[in-house]
Amino acid sequence: MRFIETSLKGVILIEPDVLQDHRGIFLELYHLDKYAKAGIPSRFVQDNFATSAQGTLRGLHYQLRQPQGKLVIAIEGAIFDVALDIRRGSPSFGQWHGVELSAESRRQLYIPPGFAHGYCVISDAAAVMYKCTDFYAPGDERGILWNDPALNIAWPIVKPLLSRKDQSYKSLADSDMDLPAYKETGNFSTERDER
Repeated sequence: MRFIETSLKGVILIEPDVLQDHRGIFLELYHLDKYAKAGIPSRFVQDNFATSAQGTLRGLHYQLRQPQGKLVIAIEGAIFDVALDIRRGSPSFGQWHGVELSAESRRQLYIPPGFAHGYCVISDAAAVMYKCTDFYAPGDERGILWNDPALNIAWPIVKPLLSRKDQSYKSLADSDMDLPAYKETGNFSTERDER
């Protein structure tokens, strides 16, 4: 199993060891000790599962006061998965990392708390599972507009299928008061500026 640091500190790509023979395949989807040693938290409290049609885009989502780290895998089809650093004061603020995750590659992406997350479906359909480090809190949910021109995210689709909620989000620049703050330790704070 390989844990690969991406262009964003804390965002980690996981390439599993896959055992395959005439019967099928076997792989570890999660191993507490191995993931913790690679810097991925050992406490996941919620597993989510979603299926989506081709062209669907979900995101860019985050929670402010109950931030969620996410461990994402496509178990059917393929997605383009994006992590966006939204921590005010971070050296990589406004930068994103995107990667294709597919049932064929079996790769996973870990997105730490303090980042926004989204993905689009690039196959006929996709089934996505992700583990979360905190519970879903509907009143705490926030988002960044998927096609914010300042971010220049290279989504592989032009006219995605979006929920009304995902269509209504603001740009990153217009969301300043609803963003987590970066701390020098690399952690983040959920306290808001009272500017």
